[in-house]
This record gives sequence, structure tokens and C-alpha cells, in this order.
Amino acid sequence: MNTLVKSFRPTTYPSLFDSLFSDVDFFADNRSTGLSVPAVNVKEDADGFTIELAAPGLKKEDFKINVDEKTLTISSEVNTGETEEKENYTRREFSYNSFTRSFRLPKTVNIDKVEASHENGVLHLVLPKKEEAKPKEPRLITVG
Repeated sequence: MNTLVKSFRPTTYPSLFDSLFSDVDFFADNRSTGLSVPAVNVKEDADGFTIELAAPGLKKEDFKINVDEKTLTISSEVNTGETEEKENYTRREFSYNSFTRSFRLPKTVNIDKVEASHENGVLHLVLPKKEEAKPKEPRLITVG
């Protein structure tokens, strides 16, 4: 497990971090290789999980999101190029940016109802819990 995530593990939601971050493909800002991965916020409430991924400059079409029984994968690959031709030369500049983040999902997530939206450079994912995983109101049992 990445020590950065481990050191900032909130104590209020142990199930979230034990479930979602137990086997994460986590390449957080690896300066030695030049790789950079967008920052992610993960929240849990009674109804489910919310993931916010900060990706300024990317459009909703730039994202590929896959979900299966155990894993949520968010990836993006953007290739841009610029060519300038003058009398005696041609200048070409290429830019290639990509990332992949994978999260192990807890069994409580209803994968058929996962939704994604994009607004102001932030990708929002809503991962609702299955009905049986949501907290139930206490009920009074009478002795017969």
C-alpha cells in the first residue's frame, strides 16, 4: 500500500480505505519517471461512495471508465501535435499525456448504478451502495 495514502487514512471510514485502497494501482506523482496522476478525493456516506478526480484541461471525451465486479479503472490518453511549416524548415511538437487509476471496489457497491459526470476540470463518480448494505433503522422487537 502506498505510504502516502496510509499516513492520511481517516479513522472515521476504515471500511472505505480498507476496501478501496487495498490493492490500488497507485502511481502518485513519480518525479523520477515524469509520470503524474491526477489527485483523487474519496468520500463515503450512508448511500455510497463519491470519487472526485482533478483533471484540469481534460474533457469528458478524454476519459475511459471501466467497472467490473471488483475494480473501477479510470484512464485517459491525450495526444496532441502541432506542425509549423516555413520556407526552409518544418517544426513539429508532440505531446502525449496518459494516466490510469484503478480502485478495488467493496462488495457493497452496486456496479450497475455507477454514474460519472465532468464539470470544471473535475471528474465526479457516484458509486451507490446496494440496498442490503445501507444502514437500517433500528426496530423494536417485542417479546411474545
